[in-house]
Amino acid sequence: MTQTSAGRIPDHLPLPDRLLAVATRMFAEKGYESTSVQEIVNAAGVTKGAMYHYFGSKDDLLYEIYHRLLGLQMRRLEQIADGEGTAEERLRAAAVDVLNTSFLYLDDFTVFFRSTHLLSRDRREAVRAERRRYHERFRDLVEEGQREGTFRTRTPADIAVHFFFGTVHQIGAWYHPGGRLKTQAISEHYVDLFLNGLRT
Repeated sequence: MTQTSAGRIPDHLPLPDRLLAVATRMFAEKGYESTSVQEIVNAAGVTKGAMYHYFGSKDDLLYEIYHRLLGLQMRRLEQIADGEGTAEERLRAAAVDVLNTSFLYLDDFTVFFRSTHLLSRDRREAVRAERRRYHERFRDLVEEGQREGTFRTRTPADIAVHFFFGTVHQIGAWYHPGGRLKTQAISEHYVDLFLNGLRT
């Protein structure tokens, strides 16, 4: 997975990765509907035939952007959730991680929330299922903290998780690299607000 929001796309990337990186950049900048396959292959320096060898359509490129980002975040969440520490410590680490990876792959993140509805129906359902699994694993940490007595139980875990991710999903609407606050500081502020609202 390439950090497409940071500088030019490396020339040495394998062709599928290069096509994905170019498509991600262009979808984030111009929008999915306003970007043609011809523009993508021209920017990647390949032919349409080369692209279709790996991706059967523009929809395939869009789905793979989502699938890769969700897969990355799910693997990292599982590693954190299954690791050591209290429920609160692991929830903090997981919340910081989802924010940090969203900033790190900002183009992917922007495309994700701007263009999900443009996927074919079966692909939309697949993405929603992946997101649901992620949210459920995240919710498990909130519920673990509630059972331990660290987090208050009067706030349903589902509501807490929807609230947190609702705020995270708005990042692409207002964040611009090079602003006054660094991404790590933004992540810490978000997570502090989230955890302070959960503690007993």
